[in-house]
Amino acid sequence: MKNFINFYAILFLILGSDVVAQKREVTSLIVYNAKIHTLDSQNTITEAIAVSNGKIVKVGSSEEVLKLKLKNVKKVDAKGKTIIPGIFDSHLHVIRGGRFYNSELRWDGVRSLKRALQMLKEQAERTPEGQWVRVVGGWNAYQFEEKRLPTLEEINKATGNVPAFVLHLYGHAYLNKAGLQKLNINAETPNPKGGLIQKDEYGNPTGLLVAEPNAFLLYSTLAKLPELSNEEKINSTKLYMTELNRLGITSIMDAGGGFQNYPDDYGITDKLAKNNELTVRLPFYLFAQKPGSELADYTKWITEVEIGPHDDDHNHNLEYYVQGGGENLVSSAGDFENFDQPRPELNPIMEGQLKAVVGTLVKNRWPFRLHATYDESITRFLNVIEEINKETPLDGLLWFFDHAETISETNLKRVKALGGNIAVQHRMAYQAEGFIKRYGKKAAEKTPSIKKMLALGLTVGMGSDGTRVSSYNPWVGLHWLTTGKSVGGIKHMSDENLLDRQTALKLFTQGSAKLVNLHHDRGMIKENYLGDFIILSDDYFKVSDENIPNITSNLTVVNGEIVYADSIFKSLIKPQQKAIPSWSPVNFYGGYQKN
Repeated sequence: MKNFINFYAILFLILGSDVVAQKREVTSLIVYNAKIHTLDSQNTITEAIAVSNGKIVKVGSSEEVLKLKLKNVKKVDAKGKTIIPGIFDSHLHVIRGGRFYNSELRWDGVRSLKRALQMLKEQAERTPEGQWVRVVGGWNAYQFEEKRLPTLEEINKATGNVPAFVLHLYGHAYLNKAGLQKLNINAETPNPKGGLIQKDEYGNPTGLLVAEPNAFLLYSTLAKLPELSNEEKINSTKLYMTELNRLGITSIMDAGGGFQNYPDDYGITDKLAKNNELTVRLPFYLFAQKPGSELADYTKWITEVEIGPHDDDHNHNLEYYVQGGGENLVSSAGDFENFDQPRPELNPIMEGQLKAVVGTLVKNRWPFRLHATYDESITRFLNVIEEINKETPLDGLLWFFDHAETISETNLKRVKALGGNIAVQHRMAYQAEGFIKRYGKKAAEKTPSIKKMLALGLTVGMGSDGTRVSSYNPWVGLHWLTTGKSVGGIKHMSDENLLDRQTALKLFTQGSAKLVNLHHDRGMIKENYLGDFIILSDDYFKVSDENIPNITSNLTVVNGEIVYADSIFKSLIKPQQKAIPSWSPVNFYGGYQKN
């Protein structure tokens, strides 16, 4: 009897994956009675969609799609709601953001400073000994009706003896008195290179940390705060992906990030990918962390890491693989935007270090992306890339600049000549006011010059740069692209630089996919394309401008599977799990705050 049981156990191990795969092959979904914007070249609008085995098998009228004979089919009446392809954020720090999501109080979308401080106070009261209250990016002073930043006095009053860290963009951060004490920052603590620990007339730290001009002080201080347990990080990453699904995001390119070490800090998403628990597609880039050792890191990774989809990816629901190197390739090329401070002058050693790394990547056919805010920096970066191209032709290798807020037409043409492209993020939605104060209204009108990029034939992929600068909410980006307005209501872009809603949406779908040559099977609702789409809470093409940022997804489908559902579709999915630990701000406030 024992041998009989062992035989079937072995047989299951041999055939188990095939059984699971076979089961997936016959899982089907039909959504009908919808208004589907396919985003194809004719901008076709239709009524129904059928998905089987992760791929779209039919798009057409409700009548013809409902006639299909599919196995194990689930039918969803969209009740006339609008459907669009899933959103692809080409620059989001989801691997890092997921690990910390449950520990962070988000002010994204909060409209009054009074409310933000009340949230801070409430969270401090429930935060246990040994933990911190932390607000980490996704907001600015101008989104508040008071149009100002919190004061250290207000933060200290709200948090009391609970240590607190509040990050404002990559310009500065606040530590309350308990936080200063916890980190042992005192009158003798020196300023780090590129940063300022503000001190009063008696030489004591006030709690204000300033990026002058780079964000290392802010990054490094945040890295000293306690982390969640592994179990909590898994829960946190799942809930963060659910939050992204709630906003209609189905694909992401993770751009690495400061203090995100490979492979140690990738263990959570590695595990979720192996267990088929990802709810977003997630190609990612490797970001070297140690200044001066970047070449050694990339040389090591080239010999050890396979880029692109792996041979066993057919066992996974969704893509999860190394796409290439970046966004920062060498520390000396980091031109972080902090428009409260003058533009940073990059170290003269940058060219040599950058050439060594990019040259190595090009020789080994590794795609790369490069953080590049200022045109002056971009000029120097392009000098290096052009020199490398003469020695080892790029010859179609995928590469692009991230950000490119102040890039000139001359440099756009140089990017085009080298076969590069641009990933744009909605950082100016959060920094327009600071930019105007330093560089003037005229300069802000074309920051960044998206219309010119498109006119030159460059591929532009949209992203958010969430979570520590902009919010991860893509609808803020779509509002910004189409109105030119910041979250504070300032219209900084000229009318000539604005996009229509259809074009803007294509940058957040097809554009992001095309950056890495994935546009052949996603970004449109089309037969044989991936089954990634969303039912919108409101019709993006008809709502007023001011309501675009409030749009969410009522139903999100990734690879033909429903990964998020609310409103009238809530019964189609299991209830969302609670955040752990129990005191997590997510349990009390959720993520992005709807107006």
